[in-house]
Amino acid sequence: MRKIININKVIKPFDRKINISGDKSISIRFVIMASMAKGKSIAKNLLRSEDVLNTIKCIKNLGIKIKFKKNYCEVMGNGLDGYKYKKGLILDAGNSGTTARLLSGCLINSKKTIKVTGDGSLKRRDMKRIIEPLQKFGATFKKNNGKLPLFIKGSNFLKPINYTELKGSAQCKSTVMLAALLTPGTTKLKCLPSRNHTELLFKYLDIPTKIKKIKNFDLIEVKGKKKYKSFNYNIPGDISSASFFIVLTLLSKNSKLKIKNININPSRTGIITILNSMGAKILFLKKKKYKGEINADILIKSQKNLKAINVPKKINSTAIDEFLLLFLVAAVSKGISTFHGLEELNKKESKRLDWGFKILNMLGIKTKKIPNYGIKIYGNPKLKLNKKYEIKNFLKDHRIFMLSVIAATTLGGNWKIHNPESINTSFPNFNSLIKKLGAKF
Repeated sequence: MRKIININKVIKPFDRKINISGDKSISIRFVIMASMAKGKSIAKNLLRSEDVLNTIKCIKNLGIKIKFKKNYCEVMGNGLDGYKYKKGLILDAGNSGTTARLLSGCLINSKKTIKVTGDGSLKRRDMKRIIEPLQKFGATFKKNNGKLPLFIKGSNFLKPINYTELKGSAQCKSTVMLAALLTPGTTKLKCLPSRNHTELLFKYLDIPTKIKKIKNFDLIEVKGKKKYKSFNYNIPGDISSASFFIVLTLLSKNSKLKIKNININPSRTGIITILNSMGAKILFLKKKKYKGEINADILIKSQKNLKAINVPKKINSTAIDEFLLLFLVAAVSKGISTFHGLEELNKKESKRLDWGFKILNMLGIKTKKIPNYGIKIYGNPKLKLNKKYEIKNFLKDHRIFMLSVIAATTLGGNWKIHNPESINTSFPNFNSLIKKLGAKF
């Protein structure tokens, strides 16, 4: 049966406090790192989305015991060489590129060939970016066409590598760091800046890691084969999920929202920097350091007079999952906003840059393609929607679904949005949470 939601009412003013589900990037990294620790690790507020649950299934298939208790998750790690490799083993990452890529880095010492696969959307995504460095470590790939499924076999003679990452991809960087952890010697990485959750977790776990910044690059050294003990983690809320409620509040009338205990790692807060430059006044409250990360409450108020922005390419990696939301804000801001160098958006769950053009044009907003995967958005602060809009065939990309809900509940119109189940990959309680704020659908 086809699943569709209908929205035809703008949300009423609200003044609330909410909690957001656990950070997906940290949740996945916790499960993987805990599985290679020695002993029982515990996480509170672990995100129970499909992406994280698929990571857990993969790790269980590698012989690691994982249990959910009432409000926490236990992982019984078997150490760096603790995975059990059965003949014909298949690891299904579902929709999660993070899981498929990072886990591949953990398999470079496998004794048998392992199949890593995923759903239809994930099978379209580029895996050459991790295959090439993992081959340099010594892993071999069969039937390699640069896409899933991957058939990976490890080596008994792994060697450290020098690796340059020019895409600003935290997934590629983390894959190489995890492979380096299993490899004798020192692996050296030269990377464009991206999310640094893996580096912070390595540092917290006392894995020998050196980090230095030179001009536009991060230089990282990882000394491999360092065993580490089990650990506990209270996972903060996810800023990528919180961003939908930040924009909802910003574009709603006379509304105010406090989102509690969110991870505000500087490599993730580009959306806040950009929105504040556009005239928002988003505040971080009760900032505190936790295991190298920074967490805080976020306070947002409605803002009428938003202005256009020219976003420099160097900030892209800090807002890579939030650009569709930023396009929506630009659509109702005064002036012409410009975004550059967004090639990576079309390598996500769907071609998000293309969808940005499609949705904005559907709303009557003038756009223009510019060189280097850029977009100009001609804002209309008086934009009010009163037509019928249908969003479908978006490869069940959770962010396109949630963006459409935010557009519908703030700008009006009569919306028919397909595949509400898509939110299960990252934010299962999105619909129930926005309903608590007064949305009707």
